[in-house]
Amino acid sequence: MDWWLLAEIIYIILLVLVCLRIIYDTRSTTKTLAYLLLAIFVPVIGILFYFSFGINYRKRKMYSKKLELDDDLAQQLQQDIYAVSRRTLEQGGAAVKDNRELAFMLLRDSMSGLTSQNAIKLLLNGEEKFPEVLKALEEARDHIHIEYYIFEEGRIARAIENVLIRKAAEGVKVRFIYDDFGSRSIRKKLVRRLRDAGVQAFPFYRIIFIALANRLNFRNHRKIIVIDGRTAFVGGINISDRYINDGKTKQVYWRDTHMRIDGPGVQYLQYLFLCDWNFCVQDKIRPDEKLFPPLNALPVKGNKAVQIAASGPDSDLPTIMFSLLEAINLATKELLITTPYFIPGESLMDALIVAALGGVSVKLLVPGISDSKLVNLAAHSYYDDLLQAGVEIYLYQKGFVHAKTLVADRKVAIVGTANMDARSFDLNFEVNALVYDTEVADELAKVFFNDIEHAQKIDARAWRNRPVPKQLLEKTARLVSPLL
Repeated sequence: MDWWLLAEIIYIILLVLVCLRIIYDTRSTTKTLAYLLLAIFVPVIGILFYFSFGINYRKRKMYSKKLELDDDLAQQLQQDIYAVSRRTLEQGGAAVKDNRELAFMLLRDSMSGLTSQNAIKLLLNGEEKFPEVLKALEEARDHIHIEYYIFEEGRIARAIENVLIRKAAEGVKVRFIYDDFGSRSIRKKLVRRLRDAGVQAFPFYRIIFIALANRLNFRNHRKIIVIDGRTAFVGGINISDRYINDGKTKQVYWRDTHMRIDGPGVQYLQYLFLCDWNFCVQDKIRPDEKLFPPLNALPVKGNKAVQIAASGPDSDLPTIMFSLLEAINLATKELLITTPYFIPGESLMDALIVAALGGVSVKLLVPGISDSKLVNLAAHSYYDDLLQAGVEIYLYQKGFVHAKTLVADRKVAIVGTANMDARSFDLNFEVNALVYDTEVADELAKVFFNDIEHAQKIDARAWRNRPVPKQLLEKTARLVSPLL
């Protein structure tokens, strides 16, 4: 018997079956073609790559993280969310009413309520965020919930650790979720110290060697702090000294944006944290009034309308991508977008091009200095079509811009953790905060225009005439962009 011939026949049968599975199981046409090419032209390794990174886990419902509610409580909660959202829509100003389709979409898709009477504070870079966080943590009376992709040993980590340990000693319930890959540096020492002091600390989707590639692929990229169900922080800034631009360490200048929320808008972030907690920990938490204070019991600290968009492998739809698409589609005058990783896919590309061709002023700020050369090359391949449509693209030069923000018509301000790439839309657990308010949108717009003072605007003609080998390299990187 010719064993090589038999092995080839078996491999061809296996390849055909894998290709059929790719076609059946992958929603995106672009991703389908990328995985097919990889499986066919990179023998064995291509198939292994697909099974490690390409399985559609949203479809397979691998993650089950819902809160445990009885039917009566769930029905009452749904009625309350719709009532609060309707009241906010009726009483809200132009920023709310002009974006009612966006608000309804998030409400119907993920039961994310539109809340009013929130106070909002934008926090730029670690030097603004961390003092605000430490102050809020000190004021905790019942519970502190922290969830981070990167929690890294250093000065700021030690400062937060000290507060958490002290609050736990005072009887405050402290729950901490850290991503097992992004926060791998704290697994042995810092986590052990927290646990010894009474802090409940657990990894999100613990990395096990036998399932290493698969587990590395689906990470919790959220950055959430919730204090007493009344105050929350969300945005792009992780817990690491690299985010503090104080000149004490030799590092690149790090530009990022975070947000503090006080008011009922905190409750959906609390819901997200508890869902993630119930996934990580065997001890399931059931909602009560300490976790979700009655809205009429919350002090009125502001007048901002807030809604949360969140998605991941546990959600039915790519909610964050849909919310960005809707915000872009509803814009009639101006779009200001900042993202560190720009691999938009067909839907976002079309939306941005249509907006620009329709007369909307579209400005995109991306890194000039990037921490991923491959991602940067792939991103460059998308600029030609955008520039031709009239989109203005700026390359940040002062350092590395890591902020993930969008301002639409100076009426909607979005700050969160999601990049404009397939990983954020399909693979990672992400969260964005949407504020429907002209004052906040104006403030974030001013931040954007200050940032482009430190950026280089791409000249469309010069960009088209860049060296052919460079263009070829960028287009080659784009071929694998759906897999990045």
